[in-house]
Amino acid sequence: MTFPAKSYAEAWTADGRSAEEDEGLVAGGSSETEACLPVEQADELGNIPVLSSTYPVYVTIHRIQRLILASIDEPYTLEQLKHPRINALIVQPLVDRLYDADDISTVYCLLANKLHFMREQSTSVHQAVTTARATLCEVLATRILRQFHEVNSGNQGLLLLSRMLVEGFDPFQGAPQAVETGGRQRVQWPVQERGGHERKVTALELAILSESKMFISSAGCQRVVNAVYEGRVIYTPLSFVDILPDHYKHRPVSLYDPRKAPILNHHRLIVPRSRNLIEFIHFLVLLALYLLTMLYRNSSSEIFELLFCLYTAGWVLDEIAAVVEHGWEVHSQSLWSFLDITFSSIYGVYLLARVYDIIVGRFPNGHGLHILALAAPILLTRVAFNIMPNNIVFISLHAMMKDFMLLTFLAAWCFMGFLLALQWLIDANDNFSETPTWFTIVKWMLWIWFGLDGTGIEESVQFHLIFGPALMIGFAFLGNTLFLTILVAMLTNTFSKIIADETSEVRFRRAVLTFEGVKSDAIFAYPPPFNIFALLFLLPLKFFVSAKTFHSVNVNLIRALNLPTLLLITLYERHQFSSRTRRKGKNSFLAWQFNYFSPHADIDAVFKAVPPPEICDAIEALDRIGDAVSEKSAGPSRRRPVPPRAWSPHLPMTGEHED
Repeated sequence: MTFPAKSYAEAWTADGRSAEEDEGLVAGGSSETEACLPVEQADELGNIPVLSSTYPVYVTIHRIQRLILASIDEPYTLEQLKHPRINALIVQPLVDRLYDADDISTVYCLLANKLHFMREQSTSVHQAVTTARATLCEVLATRILRQFHEVNSGNQGLLLLSRMLVEGFDPFQGAPQAVETGGRQRVQWPVQERGGHERKVTALELAILSESKMFISSAGCQRVVNAVYEGRVIYTPLSFVDILPDHYKHRPVSLYDPRKAPILNHHRLIVPRSRNLIEFIHFLVLLALYLLTMLYRNSSSEIFELLFCLYTAGWVLDEIAAVVEHGWEVHSQSLWSFLDITFSSIYGVYLLARVYDIIVGRFPNGHGLHILALAAPILLTRVAFNIMPNNIVFISLHAMMKDFMLLTFLAAWCFMGFLLALQWLIDANDNFSETPTWFTIVKWMLWIWFGLDGTGIEESVQFHLIFGPALMIGFAFLGNTLFLTILVAMLTNTFSKIIADETSEVRFRRAVLTFEGVKSDAIFAYPPPFNIFALLFLLPLKFFVSAKTFHSVNVNLIRALNLPTLLLITLYERHQFSSRTRRKGKNSFLAWQFNYFSPHADIDAVFKAVPPPEICDAIEALDRIGDAVSEKSAGPSRRRPVPPRAWSPHLPMTGEHED
């Protein structure tokens, strides 16, 4: 696909506008932000057509699959697909064929095909070819999204890109009834009624599931992610299942206008930026109650422990709702998900232990408090993850945890085999009156595993004169030498891959944080422990009243419980909006003081200064962009050197003096 050459003035204006918009995304103010309009007003200003799929989604998915299967039959890597020759032969023709300015489902269908090819790797004979096809799908999705991003700018482009990424699509849309019925029979989980939006999945969710980090780190996707994170793009999220569903109203993807929003807008509680701050405050309250409980664990008053139990129960309910909303596969991509699951497990065991302490009469300083002490390293580490979510060290720890747990599980499985062999050998040996217990054998093997002590090898003759030392020495080679070597090699390889593409990793985690921050379940609007009471009261009420009545009761309760929070959010957003309108007034001097008080400020200023028309015309007369592109495409044989000429702002606009 080619685009017409633009004059220097047009190119400069477009480039300057894009730069200002990008700067606004970082600073919080731009034309997109200052004109946060509903979708109807945005359509009126920009004449945005209400785009839909040119072809049904079902047809597009299988069309793309057919094209990918026909285009790739070799195990190409990402670097090879980016090579100019492969790009000209395979990638660009597919981009030209699939790009349709009136079809916003193409990116979704490409990511759906990538996810399909990735899951086919375990059953496909040609795994490398299947991986290449999945990579090609991501490359095509990135290129097509980039074309939409380049062609559509401003509020209109932001709204269009947002619809492409966060508006749900049904993969069976347009399929024959028999095919749809047969395909949906495989879905065993009951589907909640959402007013015609059931079974839909967004393209951004597919990108997270397939770990399409190159796609997510692209400029177009980051533009939408930033807008959703800041609350400039609003929509009703789609979820797998809700614990406390309230789907009476469905808001389409639109731009937020803080001037027209109500003062107590409960929908702002699910804006990722606000939601992440609220959840962090909830966690700090949990940590404070935990510290008070452990500091006063020997006190005669159990008020802090009772408050901790009640509050943590609500916090764990919030965590369970987060897991079931989009499934564990999406939730596990969150940076601190494994810490939350570990703490929730410790809390569950703690509750069982406290019940046992009450039964046996050992409530003060019982087993439950000993188990609860194990949560200290989890909670304090979680604070560090929250404070620095974009730190590459924490991102690497999250990525390496999967490899570490898998290898540790395999090592423990082999460990059990050696343990059973040694125990059965010592049971068959009657030469020793005192035999080591299970605990002693496990201790010896652990010391050997970590390379701390060799007592197990010395005492191995107690098991058998020949087989005992052989088993212990074999375990030392496998458990200590081989296992640790493989573990270090795997973790080093994972860490090197993350460091090599640090920017994509950080942007991917930010996209996960943004996507999970837009909550669908009404249970998230109730802070702990009020979410427990909301679940006990509102969920039974839902079966006895109409959907409208339930929605009204739910909204009023949310606004009452979150009154201070909603007021602070409204005041902050309106202050931010009004301050941007006065930015070019009295604040311009302060902005100059802090941003331009530099010996190199002229470098930035020269590119922001608008060239006058005569300068633009003279530059265009010196180097005609259309001629330069033609000479470049013609090859070196048809090019000829351009002689230097003296500069004059009054050069002729025609080519009469050009050789």
